[in-house]
Order: sequence, then structure tokens, then C-alpha cells
Amino acid sequence: MAQPAWSDPVPLALDTAPVPEYGTGSLADLLPTLAAGMDVPGMTAAIPELTPADRNCVFLIDGLGWEQIKAHPEEAPYLHSLLGSSRGGTGRPLTAGFPATTATSLASVGTGLPPGAHGLPGYTVRDPETGALMNQLRWKPWTDPHVWQPYPTVFQLADAAGVRTAQVSSPDFQHTPLTKIALSGGTFRGKLTGEDRMDLAAAELAAGDRSLVYTYYSEVDGKGHRFGIDSDAWRGQLMYVDRLAQRLAEQLPPRSALYVTADHGMIDIPFDEESRIDFDEDWELGAGVALLGGEGRARHVYAVPGAESDVLTVWREVLGEQFWVASRDEAIAAGWFGPDVDERVRGRIGDVVAAARDDVVVTASRREPHESAMVGMHGSMTATEQLVPLLEVRP
Repeated sequence: MAQPAWSDPVPLALDTAPVPEYGTGSLADLLPTLAAGMDVPGMTAAIPELTPADRNCVFLIDGLGWEQIKAHPEEAPYLHSLLGSSRGGTGRPLTAGFPATTATSLASVGTGLPPGAHGLPGYTVRDPETGALMNQLRWKPWTDPHVWQPYPTVFQLADAAGVRTAQVSSPDFQHTPLTKIALSGGTFRGKLTGEDRMDLAAAELAAGDRSLVYTYYSEVDGKGHRFGIDSDAWRGQLMYVDRLAQRLAEQLPPRSALYVTADHGMIDIPFDEESRIDFDEDWELGAGVALLGGEGRARHVYAVPGAESDVLTVWREVLGEQFWVASRDEAIAAGWFGPDVDERVRGRIGDVVAAARDDVVVTASRREPHESAMVGMHGSMTATEQLVPLLEVRP
């Protein structure tokens, strides 16, 4: 029965949020599946559609989601032609995990664990030890990386099992804390140009009888944030990375498989008051809030002690028709961060977690001026942000 026009708004039901496919088809399941196919001890082939290969290469394109490839056959003819190969020839995508953001997704890829275990559950989250917001991409303020994320990476486990293991990326990333706790193990090879990375990744792949190689490109995401995915700058990057993927695919050695994937998709958000709700100018949303974490489409909200229930009520009243708004316990119980959440991670998750369904963000113009000025955004569980490709090429 339809609600009368004068009825109070009904918040989005939490069970309508499309929870990532942890355990069967998420980014966290990719490397364990590949490593299991190379007989690395302790690894499980969680993505059943994939066929094992002796040499595996993962090319992760930051920000290039499934929906973006589907929508741009002219700019990305090669990648578009591979859509049917995705996820073992089923033509289906993977899910990134929640939130769909770089630090969280790269940690999921490298550790083979969902966010509730590896402990990077957002762009910025509260450090329960200090009470300060921790930026998990830029690692500020500093905290011991191996205390923050104590599990070994799949690369480390594969290297210990005798698999030739390498990461081929920008030299700038070699010594970052995020690389140390998510993408280390074996050899890091730094190359500046995309072409050099593709050539070196192919060489590393061929150099071992069993090999696991990871390579990465960031500027599709960078141009999307700055100019939007409806911009010529973004389309130019898409055309470039399409050529990079083909260049790598054409150099694959025997007995190998190339998987092209991403850490999240992206959505452009209009610059108007309906689409961009400014936390720094909204007294209702700010009432009782001690810290605002996360990012525009996936917020962690930390309440003043004793105000948790009130903050949840207000955020649901103000945003509940456009965002899934959950308490910490509700988000954990719903599986947003994976089937289980480690005790050390619970306090990093907001007292309130808000994930956007509609084309809307909660910005913070004074606290987060750079992020608030971005055109392209991501983080939530919509198909545009959450679905990522797993395009496959074999020689």
C-alpha cells in the first residue's frame, strides 16, 4: 500500500543493501583462489569459476568499475571485448567490498581478507587507541603498520611456498605503509611509465615456473575524481589503459592467466545542494558527533559518548531515504564488512555507518576541502561503485 503524501519518510531497510559477495566473489577472494591453484598452503579456491594456472598476473586499474567498462565500448574496445571472459567466462563481475575505496580494497586484494579482518574499513576511521581519525590511504597520523594490520599477505605466503612473486608499480609506492601491510612479499619493481610496467610484469611472469605478479595503474581514478567520468580527461585515461591491458595481454608467456580488475567504480555527483549535503553547515547532522570519518558516500560517524542513539536517529531522519544508515552493530550483523569483524577492528567502525544509495554525498567543506571539491566519488554499495571486472586472458 502506498504511503500517503503526508506520512513521515520511511528509512531504507538495511536488508535492501546489496552486501558484497564475501567468500565467493569479492576482491578478497581473488588472490587466495589464484594461490590455491598454485598449491600455496592454506589458500582456498573461493571463486569456483576460475581455472588454475601456473603463472598468474593481476592488473588492477584504480577506479575502473564494471559499469564504466560496459558504458564505454568505443574508448575501451579491448577491455569491452573481454567482458564475457569475466569471472571464469560467466560474464559476471566481482564485488569490491565495503566501503568501495582504494585503501580498503587494496588491503582486501593483498591479504585475501575482508575489511572486518584486515582492519582497513574506510578511507578515514577512528583509531581507538588515540581517538584520532586515521587516514588509511596516506597513513596519517603515523601508527605501526603491522600492529594496525597484523596478517601476512598472500604474496608473502606465496613467496614462502616457492612461487616467484612480484609487484610492479610506481616507485613512489614501494615504501608506503599501505604497500608494506597489503602488497608486500617477493620483489617490488618500480617503473614510472605504464608501458614499462606492462613489459616488466610480463617478464616477471615468464621468469618463474610458478609466478604471481601484481601491477597497478592509478590515473583513471585520479582523473575521475578531479574531472568526473563524463570528462574528456577521464576518457583519455580509459583509452590509454585499454592499450596498456592489450600490450600486457600480447606478451603473456605459456601456462599463464591475466586478470584485469579494479578496486572500485565511480559516480559523478552534481554540484548542487540536493546532491551535496554539507556536514559542516548542517547543525542537525553535526549534533552529538565527535568525529566524521569515511568519505562522502560511505560515512563513519563517531558520536560523543552517550549520544550514539540520538545520532543514529537524526542521521536516519535526515538521510534515511537516500542512505542506508546503520548502527555499528547493525552494519556488522548485516555483513557489510565481511562475515566476521575482529575485536581490534570494531572500534574503528563508526557508531553510525551511512552508505549512499542515491546520487548524493555528505561532504564536509571545511574539514575536507579537497575531497569535497571532487567530481567523481565512490565508497558505497551501489552497482556503479561496487561491481568490478575480473577480465581474463590466456595465451
